Amino acid sequence: MPRALLDDTDDTDDTAAFADTAAFDGAATLGDAAARAATIAARDADRADQERRLAGHTFDALVAAGFARHFVPRRWGGTEGGFADLVHRAAALAEDGCPSAAWCAALLAAHGRFAAFLPARGQQELWGATPDVRIAAAISPPAGTAEPLPAGGWRLSGQWRYASGVDFADWVLLAAWEPSGSGPRARVLALPAGDFATRQTWDADGLRGTGSNSVLADSVLVPPHRSFLLADMLAGRRDAAARCHAAPAQLAGGLLLAAPALGAARRALRLWSQWAGAAPHREADAVHLTLARSSAEADAARLLLADAARRADTDPVTEHLVARNRRDAVATVDLLVTAVGRLVRTGGPDTGPEAGELQRLWRDVRTVASHGALRPQPAADAYAAAVLGPEAG
Repeated sequence: MPRALLDDTDDTDDTAAFADTAAFDGAATLGDAAARAATIAARDADRADQERRLAGHTFDALVAAGFARHFVPRRWGGTEGGFADLVHRAAALAEDGCPSAAWCAALLAAHGRFAAFLPARGQQELWGATPDVRIAAAISPPAGTAEPLPAGGWRLSGQWRYASGVDFADWVLLAAWEPSGSGPRARVLALPAGDFATRQTWDADGLRGTGSNSVLADSVLVPPHRSFLLADMLAGRRDAAARCHAAPAQLAGGLLLAAPALGAARRALRLWSQWAGAAPHREADAVHLTLARSSAEADAARLLLADAARRADTDPVTEHLVARNRRDAVATVDLLVTAVGRLVRTGGPDTGPEAGELQRLWRDVRTVASHGALRPQPAADAYAAAVLGPEAG
């Protein structure tokens, strides 16, 4: 069962709206809940940055806004939503709320998509009561060991890094190495809260509020219905009825990670533009050139990301499509790093909360770009192989 809403006594008015995250009625549409989530996340962004994790009521608001159920199969009450919609909503949450909250929201959805690869019994164990289950994950790279047991199942031990939002998780998905006749293979195993521990290790420069801490498992017994091979998830289920479950992981994985960076960059541009328009500047030409270039790069990144997400939802899945979307996710964050970096170098508010926020947004964009799934060289190699042939290198 999902854990109860966390009690943050300084926010009883806000959390009352989210007392039931398992259902939405006509008086509180998903759009309304998303707007409230952005408002709460924006107010708590400084606190999240300082404490290196979201506030409990912020995480509650993300669940109430439908992020956890976005890719959950309809048979369990989920949305089976699209990639483009999630990219748009995550970017808007970063722009109007907080990039760390947007990162956790996008991953809440993505981890529900991963969990849909569990056998039916495992899915029922997760979502039988509600589709609004908080799932964290540490998938790449695999770590630890999954020792097969004679009676079936595995004994899981190890430590995994970078499980965003794990402090609030009802379940966690962990990728571990399983010995096999042909050599080790990666297996994903689902553990409920209580079967794993966390270690406060998140100390990154940006996205501090994501609470991407470490997970520890010590000889945890995992039954067969709570596991699947990582290779199956990466390949996707081509026979699945829903596009989000049929798609290979790399078709849209980088796009979902890039969305918070887009929202952060757009918010940075808004803050910088308010400063630039408040008074004349000695270097007016440089200010105008910065505005034109950075806003154009942010617009180009938005269009690139939106088109790639649309393709992920609609176009026939081919090696070329997957490689092109990986290329475009990397190009998106490259554009955003350039755009926000220019804003920071050209000036901007140097006192007050706006100055601190602009620097935080700059750190957040750079941290998104440093994620392993957005590394330029692997994406470039995959695109070259798809276009020029596997012998191109």
